[in-house]
Amino acid sequence: MRVDRFLKMARIVKRRSLAQEMIALGAVRVGKMEVRASRDLKPGDIVEVAFPRKIVTLRVITVEEAELKRGVGAFEIVEERCVSGEEKAW
Repeated sequence: MRVDRFLKMARIVKRRSLAQEMIALGAVRVGKMEVRASRDLKPGDIVEVAFPRKIVTLRVITVEEAELKRGVGAFEIVEERCVSGEEKAW
């Protein structure tokens, strides 16, 4: 499943267009590398998402669309850290 679609369906971001914009700005990384929105995710991938005040690191558990629609736990949070106002997320 594409990274942008996963972020939307797993309810990490509200809109797919927002996910695409975050990816284009470099706020989403898979395995410590910046990615394109079209990159495929698989279970076990480590995804880092930088929000304005925090960085969330999560492990993908499932990318099955049916499970994501039902709201089954698609990921587990590995780390969540706050970023101060002066410090940049990346």
